[in-house]
Amino acid sequence: MKILVVNCGSSSLKYQLVDMNGEQVLAKGLVERIGLDGSLLVHEKGDEDKVKLPNEIPNHKIAIGLVIDTLVDPNLGVLSDIKEIEAVGHRVVHAGEEFAGSVLITDAVMNALNKCIELAPLHNPPNIMGIEACAEVLPGVKQVGVFDTAFHQTMPKKSFLYGLPYEAYENHSVRRYGFHGTSHKYVAQEAAKMLGKDIADLKIITCHLGNGASVAAIDGGISVDTSMGFTPLEGLVMGTRCGDIDPAIIPFIMNKEGLDINGVNDYLNKKSGVLGISGVSSDFRDIENAAGQGNERAQLALDIFAQRVKKYIGAYAAVLGGVDAVVFTAGLGENSPETRETVLADFEFLGIEIDTAKNKVRGKATNFSKDGSKVQALVIPTNEELMIARDTQSIVK
Repeated sequence: MKILVVNCGSSSLKYQLVDMNGEQVLAKGLVERIGLDGSLLVHEKGDEDKVKLPNEIPNHKIAIGLVIDTLVDPNLGVLSDIKEIEAVGHRVVHAGEEFAGSVLITDAVMNALNKCIELAPLHNPPNIMGIEACAEVLPGVKQVGVFDTAFHQTMPKKSFLYGLPYEAYENHSVRRYGFHGTSHKYVAQEAAKMLGKDIADLKIITCHLGNGASVAAIDGGISVDTSMGFTPLEGLVMGTRCGDIDPAIIPFIMNKEGLDINGVNDYLNKKSGVLGISGVSSDFRDIENAAGQGNERAQLALDIFAQRVKKYIGAYAAVLGGVDAVVFTAGLGENSPETRETVLADFEFLGIEIDTAKNKVRGKATNFSKDGSKVQALVIPTNEELMIARDTQSIVK
């Protein structure tokens, strides 16, 4: 089965064509600047070099059409006929409490996703546009929605409710939803394979560490707690997001800085995190370079980030009643041995002992625990697109 995986942003569209016979990526690419000047498609066929194709791309329907045309192009493509695409899997950010797993797209599902727009006003509209565009360009092809929030719908109320009047949950759906669910699910499953154990028997803490970052507690393959909340702002200090703060800071800063609601939202989401602390960048690579050159604020930003991850690992070990493996994934988690070593320092009391030589890897699946370590420390590159393709295949079949 050949599955097209689509991830739509407001002005972009990422795609992969996956042959599920061997889970091989036949082609992938990115449509940039949809609806803007300078729009183009960047296409990669197998292991060949990327090809840039400038084009006028006013909307997502045209973008999907351009992707399909490229996939069947005699020179650039990998398909002889559009009918070879048997299903489309879509990344959708927010499904509220509607879905605890991936689902076949129907009119009822689309109605539910539209109701969730108020919970994810920046993300759900383009996700929905991508589904509608595929329905027009690929009529009759089954589509599946794979939701960032769905994996965390197994959390109990004691994990997802806030200390607010219960009516905030009943009337306005205010609760912890959690995000990065597709990534957390994928690396937890891969961790079980790496360890040669049934995931049902494992307690795993997964650390998705990138510009956006979150930690999840996974018991027997089931998410029981996660650091992101009602929105992706809660939890870890991130690239530009503040993470956990005292809520009373918000009106205080609004008063001191003369900010309105939009202004303080921008302050917390786009000007905070390691960018705000370091004054250097939101990119951890830039911050690590600056710290290496003696920039004290850059080093402070790295220390604060690592401290926050450490706190969540400790907390989730308590929530799980023990832990069998800690998994690092995403851009920083996969590629920064220094971050992994700092985060796991002094965890010997919990049974985590790392081998610093084994830890010197980037972007490669590795067990960097010392021989005999009670808890395994793993690096597992995430692959959300493959997880979406797997879910899509399972549902369509």
